[in-house]
Amino acid sequence: MAKKNDDVALADELAKNFEKLESEISKQIIGQSKVVRLLITSLFCNGHSLLVGVPGLAKTLLVQTVSKCLSLDFNRIQFTPDLMPSDILGAETLDKERNLRFIQGPIFSNVILADEINRTPPKTQSALLEAMQEGAVTIAGKNYELDKPFFVLATQNPIEQEGTYPLPEAQLDRFMFMIKLDYPKFDDEIEVIKQTTSDVMGEVSEILHKEDILGYQSLIRKVPVSDNVFDYAVRLVTKSRPNEQNSSDVANNYLEWGAGPRAGQFLILAAKCNALITGKYSPDIEDVKSVAIPVLRHRIVRNFKAEAEGISEEKIIEELL
Repeated sequence: MAKKNDDVALADELAKNFEKLESEISKQIIGQSKVVRLLITSLFCNGHSLLVGVPGLAKTLLVQTVSKCLSLDFNRIQFTPDLMPSDILGAETLDKERNLRFIQGPIFSNVILADEINRTPPKTQSALLEAMQEGAVTIAGKNYELDKPFFVLATQNPIEQEGTYPLPEAQLDRFMFMIKLDYPKFDDEIEVIKQTTSDVMGEVSEILHKEDILGYQSLIRKVPVSDNVFDYAVRLVTKSRPNEQNSSDVANNYLEWGAGPRAGQFLILAAKCNALITGKYSPDIEDVKSVAIPVLRHRIVRNFKAEAEGISEEKIIEELL
């Protein structure tokens, strides 16, 4: 019973600290509350996110600010066509005594910003796969554990597609969310310009520490989920698969491929976190719906008919909901 009360107290603490985090991050990041919420949700769920947006929307500043508020180490890797796996993971080198010594790469951090991940060849993109999935890397047959929590935020520019290497579906599926970053609203943009052209920059404070985040990640796994919510999440995923038993008409008409089981896992985890940050102790169907678009948009593949008619992934997911 005491254990249950401890978990309830921790859940209440998570909701309060989430509000503090949003307030603190808003000192530097203006008008991107949905993006901030999804980023923190994926971190609390021990997931990774793919951020898609045009240049100049403060993606790097956003990640730096979140890292600082969470007291996490941060490294930015600029992905380029000549980047090698060893530039990310590290490599063994000879020291002065002619002994092999492993020099850690930038992957050994808590938060990794993989900037323009689609600018580097698949060989280098795949260097992130083991780290994202296993929380460890293997160099010359030796396994090196990464510090926890470990969070990869990759960015893509949706405009320039020349000289890029689109992420394969298997790698896209490892990202919990695909978050689309839009231009700020008019009033927000005025505030951004005022803030960034003055000599006064808002400083942010540390709100949480590593131990807090690891505790929240463990707590989210313990959150109870009713069978009807599991049923809804799985039905939503299976409806997206064309020409299957539970397929919806919109999937049969507009999709080449639907979402796999990992989509259902992330729907439930994200719904659990969404419930906790809104003051509930168990998710309902509305929590699943609120995270469905960022979980599913990169896991469904449109067919030629959908592209020809201009039917977006978001529109298809709304129809599925």
